[in-house]
Amino acid sequence: MEQSTVSDGSDDEFPPEKRLEASNYRLIKAGIATIPDMETLQECVSYENAHQNWAQILRRLKWKAEELREDEE
Repeated sequence: MEQSTVSDGSDDEFPPEKRLEASNYRLIKAGIATIPDMETLQECVSYENAHQNWAQILRRLKWKAEELREDEE
């Protein structure tokens, strides 16, 4: 199995549309839970604001941002 490594921190295999447009909410939660960095998170927030704008997803993204900030400290 081939693994891709991306030096700029972005996760091309899981762009925002794959993370946030799943067939069920559990998959969306998993997509958010696996966001590795603030750059990816910001891309997801921008995508969600421009497309579905679901409060529940935006709230989860906010919680993920708080988690990432805590991990940086």
